[in-house]
Amino acid sequence: MRETDVVVIGAGAAGIAAARTLAKGKLATVVLEARDRIGGRGFTQRTNGMSLDLGCGYLHSGDENEWTDIAETLGFTVDRGKLGWERSAITANFPAAQQDDYWEAWEEMEERADKAAKEATDRPVSALLKPGARWNPLLDALTTYLNGAELDRMSAREYSVYDDSEVDWRVREGYGALIAAYAAPLDVRLACPATVIDHSGARLRVVTPQGDLTARAVVVAVPPGLIGNETLRFAPAIPAKLEAAHALPLGIADKVFLAVDGAEDLPAETILFGSTTKTATGLYSLRPFGWPVIQGYFGGTFARALEMKGDGALAAVAIDEICAVMGNALRPRLHPIVESAWARDPWALGSYSYSGFGARAGRAALAAPVDERLFFAGEHCSDTDFSTAHGAYRTGVKAARQLIKSLSATARA
Repeated sequence: MRETDVVVIGAGAAGIAAARTLAKGKLATVVLEARDRIGGRGFTQRTNGMSLDLGCGYLHSGDENEWTDIAETLGFTVDRGKLGWERSAITANFPAAQQDDYWEAWEEMEERADKAAKEATDRPVSALLKPGARWNPLLDALTTYLNGAELDRMSAREYSVYDDSEVDWRVREGYGALIAAYAAPLDVRLACPATVIDHSGARLRVVTPQGDLTARAVVVAVPPGLIGNETLRFAPAIPAKLEAAHALPLGIADKVFLAVDGAEDLPAETILFGSTTKTATGLYSLRPFGWPVIQGYFGGTFARALEMKGDGALAAVAIDEICAVMGNALRPRLHPIVESAWARDPWALGSYSYSGFGARAGRAALAAPVDERLFFAGEHCSDTDFSTAHGAYRTGVKAARQLIKSLSATARA
């Protein structure tokens, strides 16, 4: 059994931010990570000189995002260029005039959601759409890419809570790689899942397959599903945490990357919708960073259903949809590289939290410290920056500062 000041459980963006903050406070800290890698839902795969982000890929609110400064401090390249999906001329199956109509419908939906958020009775955002309107399926599809869930699962009261500066940048070397690099100075134990936090004694005891650790305090920075299904268990049980975790299911947003032979004839940084008439469709980024790849996105129940079909299902649908729009002659030039499956990942059980009914109360309940010794972090604990890596970062820093303050008060007493 090893003794330390603090154990941080989870080496994703929140856990790493917490541990770095604790290190500044001169507290001996051990980070436990169930996977054999650092980064959590930030994961960059290097392929032929390209950095493919299977998890978080955009510096959302980049002008306010702490990871922007961290990236530049560590020598990473922040791309501040305009992204292809920022209302550019998209592709042949979505002419400019139709795009204008679509974005007008999107803005109308956002305005109605803002107004509905102030009403006495909450409603799903889907109830705010004009019945039978042309763009309803595509509005729903875009919501699944952004939130991981369809509009009927989104609360009008919660929808407008998310804070966004509408500035989106990228890290050329990969967002996941950036998070992993930030962890370099830390004591991280890989392939070492925490299974029980025993908080019955004077010191906390954390049970792992590699032995137990005792600590003065613990930061729990794992996705809510792992608390909800008791992959990580508290002894004695903390019913309020279980209830809050069940109130915060994660949405699903998956990616697939396809290599393209002779990609020079495809427009770089251009977006293609698989369909503009249905919700169960993919969104494709042609040649991001000018690379010879196509990046596909799938969200919501459609992504979950494809995951359940097994490896290769996302790639198969992506190839079919791309060729249906761009011509079947492209088919032999497309080759699957890699795809994500966050719902099937036992250490994630989803991609990120969303604005579901009761989500705000669930976030607050899950983020609340217990006995000033157990602290909680993760994007799902953020009141306004949920679903993002910078939201995770901020909750990690907040939890660490709360912990430092608590231990300092205990020491003075």
